[in-house]
Amino acid sequence: MSAKKHRTDDSPQFFRELVENLHDGVYFVDPERRITYWNRGAERISGYPAQEVRDSRCSDEILMHVDDAGTRLCEHSCPISATLVDGATREAAVYLHHKEGHRVPVRVRVAPIRDSVGKISGAVEVFSENSAAVAALQRISELQAMAYVDQITDLANRVFTEITLRARLEETERYGWPFGVLFADVDDFKAVNDRYGHAIGDRLLAMVARNLAGNLRAFDLVGRWGGDEFLVLVVNVDEPKLHALAERFRTLVASSAVPSPAGEIGVTISVGGTLARSGDDAESLVARADALMYEGKRAGGNAVVFAPAPDDRSPT
Repeated sequence: MSAKKHRTDDSPQFFRELVENLHDGVYFVDPERRITYWNRGAERISGYPAQEVRDSRCSDEILMHVDDAGTRLCEHSCPISATLVDGATREAAVYLHHKEGHRVPVRVRVAPIRDSVGKISGAVEVFSENSAAVAALQRISELQAMAYVDQITDLANRVFTEITLRARLEETERYGWPFGVLFADVDDFKAVNDRYGHAIGDRLLAMVARNLAGNLRAFDLVGRWGGDEFLVLVVNVDEPKLHALAERFRTLVASSAVPSPAGEIGVTISVGGTLARSGDDAESLVARADALMYEGKRAGGNAVVFAPAPDDRSPT
């Protein structure tokens, strides 16, 4: 019996099983961008089982990739569409739409599929989770073990958030390490609860929480402060970077929605942001960010408001 007959790694079934069991998400599309294959990694990362997406088009309100500005790539600059035209491989950092409504940061890589004569017959996209999002999931497990996790949002609860806030203030006082605070609140959340019920309200809170936690660096923290309020602690940051992060959060939440019998339901957030200042304590810092957040609400919501830079110059 020849050695060639024993080479199972040459069989189509071997490669199919290999792709099916990859940790990364993998899907194939035909020239009309219709999804022909969806692996288990894609199911895990997106929440969509294969039977729900096969034969649909990738632009049919499924993944709905957006960029940092919230622009839907299916409508503008879709990597798969471009690759189907020119055959070039592409890579991008985007945010996909999870079945539960939140945005998941992923790195996507797109390549053409060619037939036996070299004609483009489709494309393959591979998408992998952002490493910070994976670290955030690990943090949730650690917090659960310590009973410091909020049961509705899977974020750090207020007790743990306050402990971390005081530790960051102590570090700033002792070492001069800069950090900032973002205070986020869901706009008109009471009206949403009254209209759709608390079960939908809880799912929306969880959706907002995943958008915040999944798009934060591994060494930063977001916690549920209370009700529909969230506190984000960002270390080693200046005001432009903190402002950019707040805008990203606002945009991602605004472009997300949870499915329900009444259709997809979305919310927006208002965010107040400030850097910690000399002389701040936990109460004054949170109160300043909270007051800024309410300025955004009074302006109509779905807004980011920052404290003006303090004037530390002594009078002459």
